[in-house]
Amino acid sequence: MVPPDRMLAFTVAAFVLIVVPGPSVLFVLSRALAYGRRAALLTVAGGATGSFLLAATVAAGVGALIQTSTIAYTVLKLAGAAYLVYLGIRAIRHRRQLRAAFEGQVSPLSGRRTWWEGFVVSITNPKSAAFFAAVLPQFVDPSAGHPSLQMLVLGAIFATIALASDSVWGAVAGAVRSWFARSTRRLDLMGGAAGLTMIGLGLGLALTGRKD
Repeated sequence: MVPPDRMLAFTVAAFVLIVVPGPSVLFVLSRALAYGRRAALLTVAGGATGSFLLAATVAAGVGALIQTSTIAYTVLKLAGAAYLVYLGIRAIRHRRQLRAAFEGQVSPLSGRRTWWEGFVVSITNPKSAAFFAAVLPQFVDPSAGHPSLQMLVLGAIFATIALASDSVWGAVAGAVRSWFARSTRRLDLMGGAAGLTMIGLGLGLALTGRKD
């Protein structure tokens, strides 16, 4: 098991990293504004699952490959960027469906689909994979045995903190969303803004290079 002192140190480091708004938080906010609090929380749940799976992958040794292989890193980065841009374009094309949704003309996104999109965005984030590959091993105590299990525990801590923090962001944005719902023009603008946000995140991810 992870020694208590190392577990505490990792928890502090993970908390600082997570609470600062980044791509994942912005994605959750865009989903909250576009589809409401429930969609945001499902997106958060999918993202937390993806984060834990990334940690498990690191524990299995694949994370080290992503950290050292430029090709693997680039492929994963472009896949995640392309998916974000796709979601953004779709949100812009269907921005008027927000108005219809408030008027009861169309059904909102299904829970499974919303969860899946959050999962895909999280698991295709190369920065998270690199973070886990670089940081998790530093908090593992080889003398305690079972290093893979220790990394899984640390990954679960990270995912739990992310789940709590991103849920707060999503809930706040979901509450503000009601103000936009009072105007059909606001709804159209909200859908377009959410789409542009996701496209911007995707392009930013695609243009982010490795320091090595």
